Amino acid sequence: MAEAERIIGTPDSGADGADGEAAAPAEQPRGKRKIVALFVVALLAYLLDLGSKLLVVAELEGREPIRVVGDLLQFNVIRNPGAAFGMGEAFTIIFTCIAATVIIVIARLARKLYSTSWAIALGLLLGGALGNLTDRIFRSPGVFEGAVVDFIAPAHFAVFNLADSAIVCGGFLIVILSFRGLDPDGTVHKD
Repeated sequence: MAEAERIIGTPDSGADGADGEAAAPAEQPRGKRKIVALFVVALLAYLLDLGSKLLVVAELEGREPIRVVGDLLQFNVIRNPGAAFGMGEAFTIIFTCIAATVIIVIARLARKLYSTSWAIALGLLLGGALGNLTDRIFRSPGVFEGAVVDFIAPAHFAVFNLADSAIVCGGFLIVILSFRGLDPDGTVHKD
Protein backbone atom coordinates (compact mmCIF):
# COMPACT_ATOMS: atom_id res chain seq x y z
CA MET A 1 0.00 0.00 0.00
CA ALA A 2 2.83 2.40 0.90
CA GLU A 3 4.49 1.73 -2.48
CA ALA A 4 1.26 2.54 -4.32
CA GLU A 5 0.90 5.79 -2.37
CA ARG A 6 4.54 6.68 -3.13
CA ILE A 7 3.96 6.13 -6.85
CA ILE A 8 0.66 8.00 -7.03
CA GLY A 9 2.07 10.86 -4.94
CA THR A 10 0.10 13.41 -3.00
CA PRO A 11 -1.69 16.36 -4.53
CA ASP A 12 -0.40 18.73 -1.90
CA SER A 13 3.30 17.84 -2.11
CA GLY A 14 5.01 21.05 -3.06
CA ALA A 15 1.74 22.96 -2.69
CA ASP A 16 2.25 23.67 1.00
CA GLY A 17 3.74 26.96 1.94
CA ALA A 18 7.05 27.24 3.74
CA ASP A 19 5.21 27.31 7.05
CA GLY A 20 3.29 24.09 6.26
CA GLU A 21 -0.09 25.71 5.58
CA ALA A 22 -2.49 23.74 3.46
CA ALA A 23 -2.97 24.42 -0.23
CA ALA A 24 -5.33 27.16 -1.31
CA PRO A 25 -9.02 26.32 -0.84
CA ALA A 26 -9.58 26.84 -4.59
CA GLU A 27 -7.72 23.57 -5.26
CA GLN A 28 -9.94 21.45 -2.98
CA PRO A 29 -13.09 21.43 -5.19
CA ARG A 30 -10.98 20.55 -8.23
CA GLY A 31 -9.73 17.40 -6.51
CA LYS A 32 -13.22 16.52 -5.33
CA ARG A 33 -14.52 16.74 -8.91
CA LYS A 34 -11.91 14.19 -9.96
CA ILE A 35 -13.06 11.84 -7.20
CA VAL A 36 -16.66 12.28 -8.34
CA ALA A 37 -15.58 11.56 -11.94
CA LEU A 38 -13.80 8.39 -10.80
CA PHE A 39 -16.86 7.09 -8.96
CA VAL A 40 -19.28 8.06 -11.75
CA VAL A 41 -17.18 6.18 -14.32
CA ALA A 42 -16.90 3.22 -11.91
CA LEU A 43 -20.66 3.20 -11.32
CA LEU A 44 -21.43 3.34 -15.05
CA ALA A 45 -18.98 0.52 -15.83
CA TYR A 46 -20.38 -1.55 -12.97
CA LEU A 47 -24.03 -1.02 -13.92
CA LEU A 48 -23.39 -1.79 -17.60
CA ASP A 49 -21.58 -4.99 -16.63
CA LEU A 50 -24.21 -6.04 -14.10
CA GLY A 51 -27.10 -5.28 -16.44
CA SER A 52 -25.51 -7.12 -19.36
CA LYS A 53 -24.83 -10.20 -17.21
CA LEU A 54 -28.37 -10.25 -15.84
CA LEU A 55 -29.74 -9.99 -19.37
CA VAL A 56 -27.57 -12.68 -20.94
CA VAL A 57 -28.10 -15.12 -18.06
CA ALA A 58 -31.86 -14.63 -18.28
CA GLU A 59 -32.11 -14.73 -22.07
CA LEU A 60 -29.12 -16.64 -23.46
CA GLU A 61 -27.80 -19.11 -20.90
CA GLY A 62 -28.40 -22.71 -21.95
CA ARG A 63 -29.05 -21.72 -25.56
CA GLU A 64 -27.00 -21.92 -28.71
CA PRO A 65 -24.56 -19.04 -29.26
CA ILE A 66 -25.96 -16.03 -31.07
CA ARG A 67 -23.98 -14.84 -34.07
CA VAL A 68 -23.56 -11.09 -33.93
CA VAL A 69 -21.07 -10.66 -36.79
CA GLY A 70 -20.96 -13.98 -38.63
CA ASP A 71 -18.24 -16.18 -37.22
CA LEU A 72 -16.22 -13.16 -36.05
CA LEU A 73 -18.31 -12.33 -32.97
CA GLN A 74 -20.85 -14.34 -31.01
CA PHE A 75 -22.67 -14.10 -27.69
CA ASN A 76 -22.00 -17.37 -25.88
CA VAL A 77 -22.64 -17.55 -22.13
CA ILE A 78 -20.08 -19.44 -20.08
CA ARG A 79 -19.26 -19.51 -16.37
CA ASN A 80 -15.57 -18.87 -15.73
CA PRO A 81 -14.26 -19.82 -12.27
CA GLY A 82 -10.70 -18.87 -13.24
CA ALA A 83 -8.93 -15.78 -14.50
CA ALA A 84 -8.29 -14.66 -18.07
CA PHE A 85 -8.47 -17.45 -20.64
CA GLY A 86 -9.93 -19.78 -17.99
CA MET A 87 -6.59 -20.18 -16.23
CA GLY A 88 -6.38 -20.79 -12.49
CA GLU A 89 -9.77 -22.38 -11.91
CA ALA A 90 -8.59 -23.73 -8.54
CA PHE A 91 -7.66 -20.23 -7.34
CA THR A 92 -11.06 -18.50 -7.38
CA ILE A 93 -10.67 -17.32 -3.78
CA ILE A 94 -7.30 -15.73 -4.64
CA PHE A 95 -8.84 -13.82 -7.57
CA THR A 96 -11.58 -12.65 -5.21
CA CYS A 97 -8.96 -11.33 -2.77
CA ILE A 98 -7.03 -9.62 -5.57
CA ALA A 99 -10.18 -7.87 -6.82
CA ALA A 100 -11.05 -6.75 -3.29
CA THR A 101 -7.52 -5.41 -2.80
CA VAL A 102 -7.66 -3.46 -6.07
CA ILE A 103 -10.95 -1.88 -4.99
CA ILE A 104 -9.55 -0.89 -1.59
CA VAL A 105 -6.35 0.58 -3.07
CA ILE A 106 -8.24 2.63 -5.68
CA ALA A 107 -10.72 3.93 -3.10
CA ARG A 108 -7.91 4.86 -0.73
CA LEU A 109 -5.81 6.58 -3.36
CA ALA A 110 -8.77 8.47 -4.85
CA ARG A 111 -8.35 11.29 -2.36
CA LYS A 112 -4.98 12.13 -3.94
CA LEU A 113 -6.35 12.29 -7.46
CA TYR A 114 -6.07 15.54 -9.44
CA SER A 115 -6.17 14.28 -13.03
CA THR A 116 -9.35 13.67 -15.01
CA SER A 117 -7.64 11.14 -17.27
CA TRP A 118 -6.43 9.15 -14.27
CA ALA A 119 -9.91 9.42 -12.72
CA ILE A 120 -11.40 7.82 -15.84
CA ALA A 121 -8.75 5.09 -15.96
CA LEU A 122 -9.08 4.22 -12.28
CA GLY A 123 -12.88 4.42 -12.55
CA LEU A 124 -12.82 1.82 -15.32
CA LEU A 125 -10.58 -0.43 -13.22
CA LEU A 126 -12.79 0.03 -10.17
CA GLY A 127 -16.04 -0.63 -12.04
CA GLY A 128 -14.63 -3.72 -13.74
CA ALA A 129 -13.19 -5.12 -10.52
CA LEU A 130 -16.53 -4.54 -8.75
CA GLY A 131 -18.40 -6.26 -11.59
CA ASN A 132 -16.32 -9.42 -11.47
CA LEU A 133 -16.16 -9.35 -7.65
CA THR A 134 -19.96 -9.29 -7.55
CA ASP A 135 -19.99 -12.51 -9.56
CA ARG A 136 -17.36 -14.08 -7.30
CA ILE A 137 -19.44 -13.28 -4.21
CA PHE A 138 -23.02 -13.92 -5.37
CA ARG A 139 -22.88 -16.57 -8.09
CA SER A 140 -22.65 -20.33 -7.68
CA PRO A 141 -20.97 -22.47 -6.49
CA GLY A 142 -20.73 -20.23 -3.40
CA VAL A 143 -19.59 -17.06 -1.70
CA PHE A 144 -16.06 -16.02 -2.77
CA GLU A 145 -15.95 -18.99 -5.16
CA GLY A 146 -18.50 -17.88 -7.74
CA ALA A 147 -17.87 -18.21 -11.43
CA VAL A 148 -17.81 -15.03 -13.52
CA VAL A 149 -20.34 -14.78 -16.35
CA ASP A 150 -18.56 -14.28 -19.68
CA PHE A 151 -20.45 -13.92 -22.94
CA ILE A 152 -18.61 -11.87 -25.58
CA ALA A 153 -16.93 -14.44 -27.82
CA PRO A 154 -14.73 -13.11 -30.63
CA ALA A 155 -13.35 -15.69 -33.05
CA HIS A 156 -10.01 -17.17 -31.97
CA PHE A 157 -9.99 -15.33 -28.64
CA ALA A 158 -11.12 -15.84 -25.05
CA VAL A 159 -14.73 -15.24 -24.02
CA PHE A 160 -15.02 -12.13 -21.81
CA ASN A 161 -17.52 -9.65 -20.36
CA LEU A 162 -17.93 -5.88 -20.01
CA ALA A 163 -16.09 -5.83 -16.66
CA ASP A 164 -13.07 -7.41 -18.34
CA SER A 165 -13.31 -4.79 -21.10
CA ALA A 166 -13.40 -1.97 -18.54
CA ILE A 167 -10.35 -3.38 -16.75
CA VAL A 168 -8.38 -3.72 -20.00
CA CYS A 169 -9.35 -0.22 -21.20
CA GLY A 170 -8.49 1.28 -17.81
CA GLY A 171 -5.12 -0.51 -17.79
CA PHE A 172 -4.38 0.57 -21.36
CA LEU A 173 -5.21 4.19 -20.48
CA ILE A 174 -2.90 4.02 -17.45
CA VAL A 175 -0.05 2.80 -19.67
CA ILE A 176 -0.64 5.68 -22.12
CA LEU A 177 -0.78 8.24 -19.30
CA SER A 178 2.40 6.85 -17.79
CA PHE A 179 4.25 7.03 -21.11
CA ARG A 180 3.07 10.60 -21.56
CA GLY A 181 4.43 11.48 -18.10
CA LEU A 182 1.09 12.43 -16.53
CA ASP A 183 0.91 11.56 -12.85
CA PRO A 184 -2.35 10.92 -10.98
CA ASP A 185 -1.82 14.13 -9.00
CA GLY A 186 -2.00 16.11 -12.25
CA THR A 187 1.69 16.87 -12.60
CA VAL A 188 3.60 16.14 -15.78
CA HIS A 189 7.14 14.89 -15.73
CA LYS A 190 9.63 14.27 -18.51
CA ASP A 191 12.11 11.47 -17.83
